[in-house]
Amino acid sequence: MFNRVLPFAMIPLALFSTAGVVANELNPDVSVTLDGYYKQNDTALSHREEGFGLGHTELTLSSPIDDMFSGRLTTVFEEHDGEGEILIEEAYLQTNGLPAGLGVRGGRFLSQVGYLNGRHMHEDDFVERPAVYRALLGSHYYDTGLRLNAILPTPFFWQVGAEAFKGDQLSEGEESIGVYTLNTRVGGDLSVSQSWQLGFSYLNNRNVSAGESEEEHDHDHGHEGGHDHSHGASYTGENLYVADAVWKWSPNGNTREQQITLSGEYLYADDLNEYATSDDYHEGWYISGVYQFAPQWSAGVRYGEVDLRQPHGDHFHSQSLQETDVMLAWSRSHFSTLRLQYTHQSDTGFSNADNTVMVQYVMSLGAHGAHGY
Repeated sequence: MFNRVLPFAMIPLALFSTAGVVANELNPDVSVTLDGYYKQNDTALSHREEGFGLGHTELTLSSPIDDMFSGRLTTVFEEHDGEGEILIEEAYLQTNGLPAGLGVRGGRFLSQVGYLNGRHMHEDDFVERPAVYRALLGSHYYDTGLRLNAILPTPFFWQVGAEAFKGDQLSEGEESIGVYTLNTRVGGDLSVSQSWQLGFSYLNNRNVSAGESEEEHDHDHGHEGGHDHSHGASYTGENLYVADAVWKWSPNGNTREQQITLSGEYLYADDLNEYATSDDYHEGWYISGVYQFAPQWSAGVRYGEVDLRQPHGDHFHSQSLQETDVMLAWSRSHFSTLRLQYTHQSDTGFSNADNTVMVQYVMSLGAHGAHGY
């Protein structure tokens, strides 16, 4: 006959549990990754300039949408030529729990060609991606499109995937679907302490069809292999092949105490334009070793080479770069890293190749998921 307010102690706990679930679904995880650095000298094919600079700083929102979909938005803040720029690196929907190990992703996201490309830059063990990545993938290739993945029902890890992208982030073109990729990776455990992964990827760039004049090439990509603000690749081909391998060791699988990671990739691109012959192609590789010798300390060495053919109208000029990186990093926690790195370059055809020392910090605020394999 009348309404009565229940005492706080008599309110069912289920009401709080339900409210908590709704709140978590409506409020996305928010994370910020701060990346700052100091670089002694300019270097060839680098996306980081001399002096103090803002690196790949990310603001990410991610959350499940319902039982079938989740979403993610990653905005990147960087500096180039003293000016700040804001880029949308990720804005995608991802399916959850589809049968037969299937997964679909649509929107803007990092392509999963190669080993490093599908990882966020702040996950790297070195200040910059290898020279071959900076030349052929603009450090990291992301684009707008659709992905289909499948985890096969085998006793070891086996994933196959296909992607279709507009292609604007790799080459300018008028194709509605300018880039296709196919990839597969297999992996497993050799023992309690050892694991491995092998991968192969293919990328077809339909936008590469004609040669460039010397003036166009200098304007779009830079005569010395410089960067542009979209981080597009400075060197492209119609076909790009990537092979990668990773081996990891940690005592009894305890990665918190010690870990050794050996990784390497080989990239090859051909059909550079309509004037290219069988002798005109880009290729490069790197091999990396990182030893986490204490819970908060790691050291690493990386060596890589890239051989390039720079188009000038109906002919090409040769360029090559050899790069050695040595780094020492201190991580107070999973959320903070300070890194010291020395880089040595030797070259043919790059006037700005040099030796340099870099100091970097990478700090994460808010929600921060585990890194990929």
